[in-house]
Amino acid sequence: MRIVIHGFGRIGRVILRQILSLPEHASIEVVAVNDLAAPETCAYLFKYDSVFGPLPGGVAFADGHLIAGGRSVPLLTGVKMADLPLDGVDLVLDCTGATTNRDSIDATLNAGARTVLISGPSDIADITIVCGANDDQIGAARVVSNASCTTNALAPLLRDLDARYGLIQGHMTTIHCYTGSQPMVDAPRGPDLARNRAGAVSMVPTTTSAAKLIDRVLPHLAGRVTGAAVRVPAISVSAVDLVVRLRTPPQDAANALRALADANPVIGLVEDPCVSVDLRMRPESLVIAPTETLETGDQIRIFGWYDNEWGFSARMLDVARMMHTRAD
Repeated sequence: MRIVIHGFGRIGRVILRQILSLPEHASIEVVAVNDLAAPETCAYLFKYDSVFGPLPGGVAFADGHLIAGGRSVPLLTGVKMADLPLDGVDLVLDCTGATTNRDSIDATLNAGARTVLISGPSDIADITIVCGANDDQIGAARVVSNASCTTNALAPLLRDLDARYGLIQGHMTTIHCYTGSQPMVDAPRGPDLARNRAGAVSMVPTTTSAAKLIDRVLPHLAGRVTGAAVRVPAISVSAVDLVVRLRTPPQDAANALRALADANPVIGLVEDPCVSVDLRMRPESLVIAPTETLETGDQIRIFGWYDNEWGFSARMLDVARMMHTRAD
């Protein structure tokens, strides 16, 4: 599979790190990486990462190429998506978080790319796909959204709960680490006033797109799940705190969750009393902590962790493979 990474921020860099470091991705050829930042800066930020540590083996930038993991990848600056080297490219991973115009996507397809995968919620994609939730519906879509990290954590769990026990309703709170959308010091960033406050100092109540995206990914559950978020002063790993009402609740919810995780490859388990840093670089979309389960009548509280960068990037590569191997 030949890919181009368009946007070399947090997700773009983690995707390339996984391609270079995990043997299951050895067959992926990265034709080019493109970003707005100076290539020397991109190479430095890829070499030294405040969350995942320095890249083993080091990184160099020479003659317009990023050199790492025994590979040499052209590193481009400020190229429009449709002007990227797209000859024979199977997939463009749009990791900019800024593509809102379908015209630029169509121009990219017309220029030679077979497909485009967008690393976030998108209203211009043909379909929104979440592994373990609705990936059987990917069909021949050429422009796919990978939803959000929180939607990837929540949707597979909701699908399986509803299939096994019947979901009446639920409410999810994501306890989410701060991100680049928040300032380091109080500063105007947008209409959500609380998110104008320093992200590494306070817990910040805010919104999440996950509930809206659940309606899109699992339309048969539309209107049954609400969601909210609290951004917290942690640099990585987030959590889902979900309360659901079920039509036929299991007799032992904690063991039911263990069985559910065993049956779904994107859901993991952690039995030890862990804190968020212990879940760093877990590849699952959600890692359930069954010992945190609480039951009251038909109401069950479920708690799970997710590495919002590493796990989400792993799903990007999973969906990329689906788009490449499906029958067109």
